[in-house]
Amino acid sequence: MSSNDIPQAQHAWIVIKRGHPSQAVVLQKDFPVSSKLKKGEALVKVHAAALNPVGWKIMRLLPNIIAKRPQIAEYDLAGTIADSNGTEFNKGDEIFGWLPVPLSIKSGQGALAQYVRLPADHLVAKPSSIDFIHAAGICLAGMTALQGLKQAGIEAGQTVFINGGTTAVGSFAIQIAKAKGCNVVATTSTPNIDIVKGLGADKVIDYKNNPPISHLKENPPTPNFHVIYDTVGTSAELFTASPAYLAPNGIFVSVGVTMGGLGNILKSVFQTQLRPSWLGGTNRKFRLVSVNNKKEDLEELRDLIGEGKLKPLVDSTFSFDDVLKAYERIMTGRAKGKVAVQVISN
Repeated sequence: MSSNDIPQAQHAWIVIKRGHPSQAVVLQKDFPVSSKLKKGEALVKVHAAALNPVGWKIMRLLPNIIAKRPQIAEYDLAGTIADSNGTEFNKGDEIFGWLPVPLSIKSGQGALAQYVRLPADHLVAKPSSIDFIHAAGICLAGMTALQGLKQAGIEAGQTVFINGGTTAVGSFAIQIAKAKGCNVVATTSTPNIDIVKGLGADKVIDYKNNPPISHLKENPPTPNFHVIYDTVGTSAELFTASPAYLAPNGIFVSVGVTMGGLGNILKSVFQTQLRPSWLGGTNRKFRLVSVNNKKEDLEELRDLIGEGKLKPLVDSTFSFDDVLKAYERIMTGRAKGKVAVQVISN
């Protein structure tokens, strides 16, 4: 490496096997720092990281041979450039970025470490208006929100229904849709109504007291929604009922199917993706978001934050030693925004 102040070993949380995070992830205090950077890669000194549901789900679902374990856990980070390696950045630049799941599996790199090697086009400059904790959780959820709305082709003046207003993706989707001039209706539970309103939602449905399907049947939107974005995970019922409140040319977008057992997963996939309308399937367009790294999308998120139109929602922050407690929090499914980890404080 080009810098003499980069250590050879570091502290890192390593996924060693398939299973619950309490058994699958261990803190290793002598994990090697990558000593070779490929062309186009930079080395980041990580200040903060953020957890994602996909992290613990992959731990529990994928066997070691597919996940190529051991590897560093998680995907979202913020920090400073430790070695720019001839890229667009300079040493010391403050950045945020991410490793998409396939890249993490291929490289063995992850966010829960003191140093991470990754392509420079997966990084952008951190706006000075936010700290490392808030910057750490932008990429995966923010890109999912942005790309899902782009897939739906949203336009100013349209009405967007977002199921899951305080999920990480939902909190970004509300703000992005508002920034693009849309009207937003979102769901949340009673204690979080003010949070969702604060994100910019024009109308909030309390799903605890008014289940969304029942509420929309009794209070049909006028006009019908142009987009439904399910940021919780598609149930077959929500999509099946959508013709009652989704415009004929509208699009139902989802982050994925729920983790409610294999039978429910297969039912959701069949109903939303395989069953044609002439066999009783739902006569509405369905899109499953597959998030990809796009530099222009990272830059758009950065610019929205810099303009004050997008503010990352952080649920809680844990110390680096308390990563297992952070996983306990995100696995409750009740986190309001991102669960962050303070990796280093300087």
